[in-house]
Amino acid sequence: MLRDRLGIETVLDGCSPQGQCGCCTVLVDDAPRVACVTPARRVAGRHVTTAAGLSAAEQQRWSDAFVACGATQCGFCTPGIVCRFVGHERRGADLSDRATVDKALAAHLCRCTGWQTIREAAAHATVRDAAATSLVASPSADVSERDATAAARRASIETGGPQQSVPASVLGGFDFGADGAPPGTLTAITGPTGDWHTAENLTEARRKASKVQGRRTTLEPTPPISIPEPPPGTQWDIQLATCWTEPAYLETDAAWCEPGGEPSDPLANGGAFGGKTASPVREEARQLANDLGHPIRVLWSREDTVRRGPKRPPLAAGLSTNGTGIIRVARTPGVTEVLRSVLPAAEVVEVDTLGPPTSMDLRAAVWAEAQMLAAALERLRTGAPPEAATATAELTSPEGATARATVSPDGIDVHINAGNPLDVVTLRSYAIGASHMAWSWVTSEALAVDAEGGVHDLTIRSFGIARSADTPRIEVTIEPSHRPPVPAGNAVFAAVAAAAWLSRGAPAQLPTGR
Repeated sequence: MLRDRLGIETVLDGCSPQGQCGCCTVLVDDAPRVACVTPARRVAGRHVTTAAGLSAAEQQRWSDAFVACGATQCGFCTPGIVCRFVGHERRGADLSDRATVDKALAAHLCRCTGWQTIREAAAHATVRDAAATSLVASPSADVSERDATAAARRASIETGGPQQSVPASVLGGFDFGADGAPPGTLTAITGPTGDWHTAENLTEARRKASKVQGRRTTLEPTPPISIPEPPPGTQWDIQLATCWTEPAYLETDAAWCEPGGEPSDPLANGGAFGGKTASPVREEARQLANDLGHPIRVLWSREDTVRRGPKRPPLAAGLSTNGTGIIRVARTPGVTEVLRSVLPAAEVVEVDTLGPPTSMDLRAAVWAEAQMLAAALERLRTGAPPEAATATAELTSPEGATARATVSPDGIDVHINAGNPLDVVTLRSYAIGASHMAWSWVTSEALAVDAEGGVHDLTIRSFGIARSADTPRIEVTIEPSHRPPVPAGNAVFAAVAAAAWLSRGAPAQLPTGR
């Protein structure tokens, strides 16, 4: 109702509708509610407030806090999170308390920031004495002191496309892929058999398509590729097999197009980390608009993105201390070259796998896995105890960024040199986000795919993404540099992944602690 009937596009749809992403959170009589699973009849006669309806003072205070702490990147999740924080605040909650904030964030997914900067923004907005809480960002800056152009440049370097992290993005002030379509635009979604169904609004299109709601399966995730057998009479010194995982970008694939026109960009304000660089949704919108002679918006459901969206190529490796061995990996253009660039002595065997499509466009795809194996081999050569709970990995990305990560029982410490930082708050935010993504991937993320290649885990909470409450402290040190700026995300992701895996004893299968 809010999006389709009233046109309030700051109420965003990331799970369509599973009630699990929190992007559509609004206030109903000041209480936070997930709109997508709240029937309109239940709010008859009550006050519904969206992010756009918060008071001017609340909007400014919260958007300034999010920008000051680097707690917004693509901006898709933040309108809902701000609504929830304001609802709790109006009811007297102490948002300087981490446990309170973690509990509030349990209803949300943010794939960009890694949670920590959002917790810091909550404290920044509610605690006047910054020394009174450890949650307040350091460094953080008053919004007026930030160079918005430099911040946007750093954000765009990290995402590989245009992105702005400004107060407007916090409250949903930018159009995403499905937004901004002219009045009268039809909506198209796919049915269970892949055929298109169009209607005047999303509710009617779903009714026509007989949409089947995704569920969490009881099928256990397992690596789709088995670890190769070692030569007779020997054994591998290092083994690693990875499961299917879901990139889980929050804005599902969407685009609208007029007949004869250019489709909207499904990447919008970034946030997909390579997952939508080759999305077919634009051409689907173009073709349907031209075929029907009518403006149309094409929306992928969350289930569509899981089934059809690209995944990291799974692999299974067995290596000896000298670096020789065999790496079996899902057949993907470019995968062999990347593995050989890090592990030149290993034999790479591409294999056909039944399952969703794979892509090398995802964050540090296969390069991070190769760096993990290389770090484990180096640890063996230096004689470091394999059971040590503290591990460090240092590497340089192909783009020229250097990252050193240490994972210990006390948290994650990252030291980076990515050329000129341009804006320290923005670079720190992306480093924390990459650290969380790596930690979560190594320790808890997996996707259940059956022997025929059918994906069974179709809900956001089934992906295993680490919640705010499960995320360790992340400390980032940025080295000053006058070199040209380069993206830090791949280097940080790979370094943290390697250190996290080693700190768990380099077990033969990911995730390590599901």
